[in-house]
Amino acid sequence: MNRILVTLLTMSTFALASSAEHADTDIIQRTVNFLLFAGLVWYLVAEPMKDYFNARSVGISDELKKVQDKLSETISLKKEALAKISDAEKFAEDLAVSAKKENKLVNDNIMLQCDTELEALVKQNTSLVEFEQRKMVRTVVEDVLSEVLSKSSDGFDKEAMANVILKKVA
Repeated sequence: MNRILVTLLTMSTFALASSAEHADTDIIQRTVNFLLFAGLVWYLVAEPMKDYFNARSVGISDELKKVQDKLSETISLKKEALAKISDAEKFAEDLAVSAKKENKLVNDNIMLQCDTELEALVKQNTSLVEFEQRKMVRTVVEDVLSEVLSKSSDGFDKEAMANVILKKVA
């Protein structure tokens, strides 16, 4: 049906076209020709233009929707990041407090170990001094006995020996 209408309009354009002999009344033919031409252009171009502009409108609305979705996603990600930052700050504060407590415990433990080691060193030093004193006493006693015994082993009795030892030790 549309093809028949287009063919009829095209034929009428040629039929009603003006010629030189009708020069004074060709306004009607020109108007009809213009209307036919405008109708033909409208018929051929209107639908593709409508489709193009509808598709363009749909494409623009789709892009706008994508941008709005990305914007809402970005806003939600920003909120999540801010929440994570506040959680991280709270965790850092808690970590600092626990680190101070742990530092105090470790410091107290080290001081306790140092005190224990210091006491052990004092005891060891006291034992060493006592041992050296006993060793010195033995050495002195051995020296005195060997000296006394070497001078005269005949004339000494137990009583004289005890007196010599007591004099040297005192």
